Amino acid sequence: MEFDFDLLCELTETSGVAGYEDRVRTIVRREFAETVDDVQTDAMGNVVGTIEGDSPYSVAVAAHMDEIGFMVRHITDEGFVQLDALGGFDPRVLRAQRVTVHTDDEDLTGVIGSVPPHTLTDEQRSADDKVKDVYVDLGLDGETVEDRVSVGDLVTLQQTTIEMGEMVTGKALDDRVCLLAMLEAARRIEDPAVTIHFAATVQEEVGLRGATALGVDIDPDLAIALDVTVANDVPTIGSEADAVTSLGDGVAIKLKDSSVITSPKVHRRMKTLAEDREIPFQLEVLPAGGTDTAGFQNTHGATPVGALSIPTRYLHTVTETAHVDDIDATIELLTALLETETGEHNYTL
Repeated sequence: MEFDFDLLCELTETSGVAGYEDRVRTIVRREFAETVDDVQTDAMGNVVGTIEGDSPYSVAVAAHMDEIGFMVRHITDEGFVQLDALGGFDPRVLRAQRVTVHTDDEDLTGVIGSVPPHTLTDEQRSADDKVKDVYVDLGLDGETVEDRVSVGDLVTLQQTTIEMGEMVTGKALDDRVCLLAMLEAARRIEDPAVTIHFAATVQEEVGLRGATALGVDIDPDLAIALDVTVANDVPTIGSEADAVTSLGDGVAIKLKDSSVITSPKVHRRMKTLAEDREIPFQLEVLPAGGTDTAGFQNTHGATPVGALSIPTRYLHTVTETAHVDDIDATIELLTALLETETGEHNYTL
């Protein structure tokens, strides 16, 4: 791999749910300090690292910092913690998971319990899993939990990021692997023809909120979003069409998702550039799911937008998995796109 794997591990293993991205933001600001001309943080928590170009034409590149997680909504008399989701969780993947409860004073380890199959009733076997029915066991009595945990404390799933064959796997690759790609591109860019705003956004998982605010505040002439995308190239998916993308086939150039139709002239330039540079790529048509791309498209007038995606298996779980070659290809195409942007391309229709 050509990217900084240790930095990827740090980014993915650091907690930062929607609205509370503080720990990740500290890493981003540290990394920007040596690569950009100016770093700003706004009232929502978005971080923008700017490299000044020779032209007033500006490009925004966005990757979101937040991960899906939970907020404590109730503590039972016995000390079990109930949760409210921050982002789109599939409750089926929560059984028997280890979690961290982030209080004001400390991080506490807990587990989401699962009733042994030996004692399940017929009603329990047929019931649909729901986040509101999840209980976190902290291994402490009720009085101690009441003293140490409060409603509103944050909860994240625990997992480390590791190499697995030709892949990397762990939690929060959505979207920290794209945050890594953006930081890597910022390292490689020198003397761009246009001004580039590298934006680490907040609250994407709860409605693209950070990017929508930034679309007004920095009002770019062109916006490129980075996010992971579905790679259902696994045996349980019957149709190749339903795979969306495949691991190892290259960076995905987004044509559409449920929130945006990318600007045709932008994605055609991406495709031509990838062909010219011999960067492996695939085209992405995502039937469901939105990205920061939509947050920039029309919040301050019409803006041409494009998006690059890293194919990822098992999204919104603690075993999200991406191919190292696809990560490298994403960094390479993003860097090439920014290095060749002159502000003179006509993206209007």
